Amino acid sequence: MEITVHLPDDLAQWADPGRQALEALAVDGYRSGAFTQYQAAQILGMSRLEFEGLLKQRDVQENAYDVEDFEDDLRTARALKTDSAVVR
Repeated sequence: MEITVHLPDDLAQWADPGRQALEALAVDGYRSGAFTQYQAAQILGMSRLEFEGLLKQRDVQENAYDVEDFEDDLRTARALKTDSAVVR
């Protein structure tokens, strides 16, 4: 899908205003919960790690990957490792 946005001339003078608008859309969508981190990264053509870097540059803390998320991922990885060992 393609979306066209008409910007006032003064805003169109910014360096790459289309990219700036797209980043604002993705970041705000992520902050509001409309997009997952994966979806927002896809909109921008970034990996999740690159998108996390963009969030850090913009000082966005909402929904940030935290220690609890890491511990959940670690438990899941351990469970998958255990499950795959049983299957063999």
